Amino acid sequence: MKTIKGPAVFLAQFMGDEAPYNSLDGLCKWASDLGYKGIQMPTLDPRLIDLSKAAESQYYCDELLGKINAYGLELTELSTHIQGQLVAVHPAHDIMFDVFVPDNLKGKPKERTAWAIQEMKNAAKASRRLNLKAHATFSGSLLWPMVHPWPQQPKGLVDMGFKELASRWKPILDVFDDNGVDVCYEVHPVEDIHDGDTFERFLEATGNHKRVNILYDPSHFVLQQLDYITYIDHYHEFIKAFHVKDSEFNPTGKKGTFGGYNDWKDRAGRYRSPGDGQVDFKRVFSKLTEYGCDVWAVLEWECVIKSPEQGAREGAPFIKNHIIEATTKAFDDFAGGETDEDQLKKILGI
Repeated sequence: MKTIKGPAVFLAQFMGDEAPYNSLDGLCKWASDLGYKGIQMPTLDPRLIDLSKAAESQYYCDELLGKINAYGLELTELSTHIQGQLVAVHPAHDIMFDVFVPDNLKGKPKERTAWAIQEMKNAAKASRRLNLKAHATFSGSLLWPMVHPWPQQPKGLVDMGFKELASRWKPILDVFDDNGVDVCYEVHPVEDIHDGDTFERFLEATGNHKRVNILYDPSHFVLQQLDYITYIDHYHEFIKAFHVKDSEFNPTGKKGTFGGYNDWKDRAGRYRSPGDGQVDFKRVFSKLTEYGCDVWAVLEWECVIKSPEQGAREGAPFIKNHIIEATTKAFDDFAGGETDEDQLKKILGI
């Protein structure tokens, strides 16, 4: 067994234009003052990190780590959720995802994909320079519009979709492998990797690439009505990153899993601050500890009711109180003794 590290916080949902949320120094001091021990860093905002420079300059990375460490914090993972998503975008989503790319790439899906792939490779190199072993991202999706299709899917469509997704990711995965870093795909609705079956499809399509791993976030499984505890039993060996985020699913006679096109607060499935939803975090932390998952417990704040400020304040003690100090001995060790083969035979009557 292994004690989970934490608490840590994902900075993406807290960044803004006002201090302390508009600079790395401000966010580090804010996180440290709230009791966090680590930060997970998004990589699109140059106020936090210049990803291309981090990929090439050890001096830059050492300075960056020094700044973070000066606040008593560790860098847990880099995040490329947006860039990972842009590795594979179905044409139906082209216009909406263009908001995330430089102006010169808008309306140019092939160039956007090439840019995203290079960003991912930069993230692999930067992670190594920053002494990181895991990386958080999305898989992107070519097949999501087919998740509940009508008319039915043509034969071979899903296999072709995963083959293409894997072909885009394998060169990226190889760069991560060269740099000794695991790619942790957040298993998430709208991604082609959104549950256990789709993770296995992707893993197989990559030839069981050893850098294909999981960012485990139980909130997404509540919304899918998937058993998030048994999921750990199935995939614990792949879980190399962990988001602490809560959610609830309250279907009615009018709405269920698909949400009726409602705003988040009016859906049956809603994200909540940890402790305010339906995720049994005691069991989650117990399972991850039991299996020895070497992860940081990272708060990802998304809530339709509570403010981010309150969510962040409450998040650090919530995580701290759920971390289990893994035992190094059995509770009944006092009753044991040295192995005596003759005695064992006598006990068994042989």
